[in-house]
Parts: sequence; structure tokens; C-alpha cells
Amino acid sequence: MSQTFSVSLSKIIDEFTLESVHMPCDPSEIYISSGDINRPGLQLSGFYEFFDNDRIQVIGRNELTFLLGFDGAERAARARALLERKPPVIIFSRGLDVPDEILEAAKKYKVPLLRTADTTSIFMAALISYLSVQLAPRITRHGVLVEVYGEGVLLLGESGVGKSETAIELVKRGHRLIADDAVEIRRVSSKTLVGTAPENIRHFIELRGIGIINARRIFGMGSVKLTEKIDMVIHLEQWDAGKVYDRMGLEDEKTNILGLSVTSVTIPVKPGRNLAVIIEVAAMNNRQKKMGYNAAGELLEKLGVAESATPASTVEWDYS
Repeated sequence: MSQTFSVSLSKIIDEFTLESVHMPCDPSEIYISSGDINRPGLQLSGFYEFFDNDRIQVIGRNELTFLLGFDGAERAARARALLERKPPVIIFSRGLDVPDEILEAAKKYKVPLLRTADTTSIFMAALISYLSVQLAPRITRHGVLVEVYGEGVLLLGESGVGKSETAIELVKRGHRLIADDAVEIRRVSSKTLVGTAPENIRHFIELRGIGIINARRIFGMGSVKLTEKIDMVIHLEQWDAGKVYDRMGLEDEKTNILGLSVTSVTIPVKPGRNLAVIIEVAAMNNRQKKMGYNAAGELLEKLGVAESATPASTVEWDYS
């Protein structure tokens, strides 16, 4: 069974600077577990067949104007019908005044009422984006995440293979560190993985023989970043003389993380190889491929060899 995550209402209030109109209890004790948001226009008209009371309800100018079109008794009845289902919170956009009927029903059924000055669409877009990250499925993997030329590169491999040392070299070359040792990976959409570091070890790197260092303190604020999308995975492994490594770039290697397949490559490690430079080239080459250019394909074309005639294999790593 997949784990369900939640975020406290107090964090949402702080993130969006929301005004509290009515708060029946400590907002840090109220948890939001649904990333979906609802505008209760249909509900205020009386349709509740598919109503999900776990969703945040956002009332904008349209919903409020519709509600104010009824007399006091009918307005109170429709407000009670919505609030008796106890949604986690109702947020009014555009700084709209909260009708007395909704305020009374909120007090009766202990439903928080909040208000924002933002327009409905802008606020909902920002809130959905925020919830998609906070409530996203996630795993933590042993590795290093760095940003290289704008590409999020996840370095994986056995302990001692040189991931942290390579990250330090990349930081010295102007790239940025996101996480060392433990990378928290979240699936924020059907196509996107985002990585970050656990807060208690953020910006720290372990170097064997040196100890723990703080990359932000040594290299400056420009050397670190809080989060980054994972564009490719690089597996570092000790050089195996008996293994045949891909030399053309025709092998279609993927790494499965949380159900998403991410482009990956395997780089053998041995003394004398400059891993930082190799990773820089791998990141730039990955960007070129995403833009539609494949150097191996061009070379085969110049040599008069059909790419389809060249055997290619697919390697799938599973980190789900």
C-alpha cells in the first residue's frame, strides 16, 4: 500500500500569507492530505453526488455572487449544506467579505475560514503546485544530486566509489550541490521527479580522510541549491576489465524511480579518469539528445551505416 502524506494547515497559511477569518483550533493540528482543490459552485447549487470533503474549498467571486443572490434563509441553508460536510478549510479569494451565514455555519461545524487577496485562478494554481510537492510520493536513496549546466544529475553507486569527491570537483567548477549521501526524491507529476536533501544534512558533504564539510560555508551560496528536477541518472561503478561498456551511446539505458523512467548512463571508475569532466559532457550530451541531436546517429550516417542495423539494447535499473 502506498504511503499517504499530508501537510499542516499552518504551513499553508505561512506559505501564502493567508488571513484567518475563523479558526476553530490550532492550524498546526489540521492536516491536508488531498492535492485536489474544489470550487464549490455546483455544491452551492445543491449537487453533492461526487463531492469530496477532503479537498480544500476555494470560493471566488462567481460562487459568492451566486450565493448572495438568495435571500437570507436560503443562503443560510445552502451554507449549512456545504459546511456540515466539514471540508478541511474554505478559502475566500480576492479579499472577499465572508457572508454572515457562512461564518455562522463555520462556527457551528468547526470549519476554518481563510482569505487571500490573490485572484482565484492565480491562487489555485500556486496552491496546486505547492500541494503537488508537499504531498508527492517519495523515496530516499543513497546518492548525490548535483546541478550541471542546468541538468539535474543523480549520481548513484556503491559507497567509496567517489560520488562525494566528484560532487566537490563539480562544485569547484561552478556547478551546484543539492544533496549528498541521502537524496529525497519526490514524484511531483506524471513526468517529473524532484530531488532535495533532508533538512538535517542539507549542504553537508562527507569526504573520507577529511571529514564533514559545509559546502555552502566553504564555496558560498552560489554553490548550493535546495531542489532540482532529476534529468538523468549516472551510475558510477568500479572498472571491470571483463565487462563490455557502451562506446557508441546507442544503448538505451533507463532507471526506474517511483514508476518513471529516467535516462541514465553507467560510467566505469578507475584511477586517472576525470569524472567531473565526464559528467559535464554527459549532462550536455543529454541536453542535446532532448533537443533532437544524437552524435552517434550522425556518425553512423556519415559512415553510411544504418542505425537500425546496429544492435542496441535496453538496460533498466529499478529504484522504486
